Amino acid sequence: MEQGINLHGLTVHPLRESLYEELHSRPFQVIPSPARLTHMAVMCSPEQCVEQFEHLKTLYLHFGKQPPERDQLCYHVDFGKLRVRREKHMEFTTYTFINTEAEQGGNPFDHTGLSLLPEGWLAGIPGTVISAFHVATEDSRQTHELNLPLVKRFFEGMRLVGSSPQQGDARVWTTFQLHSDGFGRFLIYNKQMSDSQLGRLTQRIMEIETYRVMALLALPIAREFNPQLSEMDRQLAAITASLADSSGGIEEKAILARLTDMAAWVEDCRARSTFRFSATYAYHELVIKRLDELREDEVSGHLTITEFMTRRLTPAVRTCQAISSRLEDLSKRIDRVSDMMRTRVELAIQSQNQALLESMDQRSKIQLMMQHTVEGLSVAAISYYTIGLTKHLFDALYNSGVEFNKDLALGIAVPIVVTTVALITRKIHKRFTKLAGVIEPGRPTAD
Repeated sequence: MEQGINLHGLTVHPLRESLYEELHSRPFQVIPSPARLTHMAVMCSPEQCVEQFEHLKTLYLHFGKQPPERDQLCYHVDFGKLRVRREKHMEFTTYTFINTEAEQGGNPFDHTGLSLLPEGWLAGIPGTVISAFHVATEDSRQTHELNLPLVKRFFEGMRLVGSSPQQGDARVWTTFQLHSDGFGRFLIYNKQMSDSQLGRLTQRIMEIETYRVMALLALPIAREFNPQLSEMDRQLAAITASLADSSGGIEEKAILARLTDMAAWVEDCRARSTFRFSATYAYHELVIKRLDELREDEVSGHLTITEFMTRRLTPAVRTCQAISSRLEDLSKRIDRVSDMMRTRVELAIQSQNQALLESMDQRSKIQLMMQHTVEGLSVAAISYYTIGLTKHLFDALYNSGVEFNKDLALGIAVPIVVTTVALITRKIHKRFTKLAGVIEPGRPTAD
């Protein structure tokens, strides 16, 4: 952290000034009536955002103003009859063009906020337009009755959504549809509002429309996932049913491979949709908050903006929430079934190991029996060769002049040799058995 400036002996946090400026970075505008506005939201990458700032500088030069040196969150510049406002958001940048030379009467959408822009400048804005609409403000403080058939012609005969926000101080008309010029339209009649109040109302209207469109970006993703989720649910249910039916044999390897593929698909979907769904919930919350701030009164025979949003936008957001919950639930269910499969595989492996141990134990017993048999034969063989050597020894002693009965001596030596060889062999066997017991402490040692 950098050392802050000293203020009357106090050390000030280096971010203190920027934190104060943040509260005033997006001030409400002062909008006269009549006026013509065009509001656009342009989705862009960080690189395109930099290019947008360079493109904005060309507009300054066109109107003979000194361009700014560094980019900011919000720029508001007055070129006389045209005012331009540019705001940077997390995913998009908004442009608001305000034409203040509009005249009262006639079709309010014949002239827009774009009318005073230099030719070709608008097309050069880097990025992708996600929302674009015109807003016309009219002064009706001296008029009490509005000609609804005329208003409907302004919106090309489309079905109107209307309300009286701010407790009847204004009248707002729109269709929430695209018109023949590719833009949406809002018409605001100012009945008792000051320019500052009209600016706040207009800002809320523009934010509602922009955030509404941004909130709906997740709906195509939700619709794309829905049929695939249903198929995944069906497959997982079939796998679970096969696990529950223990009468038939199942191929654990094939099922585990299917579960792995399903889990990979779910995680891919979550990676693609988590941010978009989270953004949808945030935008929807902003829309609801701005709608509450309108404090609308109903216009007889027409849906208010709040009613329209509640009936159309809220179900779309709930669809996204449902798909997000289904993805999370499916991921957990796949994990549980995978755990079941791993348990079955582990039990099968343990059963195989047990059978293998039993087989090894049986072979050990057979080997032990064979060892005892060989041990008896080895005693006889060793004794036989030992008696042979003893006979040669007796012959050598007898031939050297020692008088004794060779046959009697040999007969006495036979049981002694056999017993000695048996005892030595037994002792060796016990020693090896003891060593085996030390190496494998779970096995009993021979006596």
